Amino acid sequence: MHPMTQTGPVFSCEFFPPKTADGINKLTTTSQALATVKPRFFSVTFGAGGSTREHTFETVIDLQEKSGIDTAPHLSCINSTRENIREMLVDYRDKGINHIVALRGDMPSGMGEAGEFRYASELVTFIREETGDHFHIEVAAYPEYHPQATSPDRDLENFKHKVEAGASSAITQYFYNPDAYLNFIDRCSSNSINIDIVPGIMPITNYHQLARFSDACGAEIPRWIRKRLEAYGEDLQSIRAFGEEVVTRLCARLLEQDAPGLHFYTMNRAEPTLAIWNNLGLTNANSD
Repeated sequence: MHPMTQTGPVFSCEFFPPKTADGINKLTTTSQALATVKPRFFSVTFGAGGSTREHTFETVIDLQEKSGIDTAPHLSCINSTRENIREMLVDYRDKGINHIVALRGDMPSGMGEAGEFRYASELVTFIREETGDHFHIEVAAYPEYHPQATSPDRDLENFKHKVEAGASSAITQYFYNPDAYLNFIDRCSSNSINIDIVPGIMPITNYHQLARFSDACGAEIPRWIRKRLEAYGEDLQSIRAFGEEVVTRLCARLLEQDAPGLHFYTMNRAEPTLAIWNNLGLTNANSD
């Protein structure tokens, strides 16, 4: 059974593949802590470089074997060929992986083309052609629009192409304005896009890091949040307490409005996600 065929909200956690022994130990501790509350699945990000791909594969297999939680690797169009994607699909299927996150990926500076796959919709199509319905395929959604989109309508059209290519469900870029998500869901419904679109949730623990991420990916930090965070300066304890309160309220509203789940961008840390999870009363929310 695919992990998303079960009923109820889908709660999941995202990690990045560690590159050092300390990072591996940290991720093991983090994943074990998050596994105790039984998220529906883990996901692991992916880079365009060969060594990063290998780290992703190793991390995915290790997480699934040690945690018992279904784990979904990210696959990216950037620098990918049909042959190396085909090989990865075979390797993942042989290792009991049945869940994938298919993305275009961020274009490196100076690169003119992504590779053999220009768009995530082409990658989704290829995965379906190669493996049929074996994989549950997640794709990305952008409630505040992709930073490279020429218009909101064009952005929605691109998302619909991914759904029509065979996407099973979607995870959004993180956001802090729930109305952006709710408006996006309404627009999808009006355009006959009916897959589950799970909100991506970024806990707030470091303002300067968050500001850099947000400027790069087009995620808006509302002015009232940004000003409060700026006012705390280097007071990390106050930043984290305020961030926990803001993100908990955001999650509560999304669930009240029937969001199909929450996907936490953990940054390989358990505590911020667990604090929000427990504030919401979601402990063991996905247990049988």
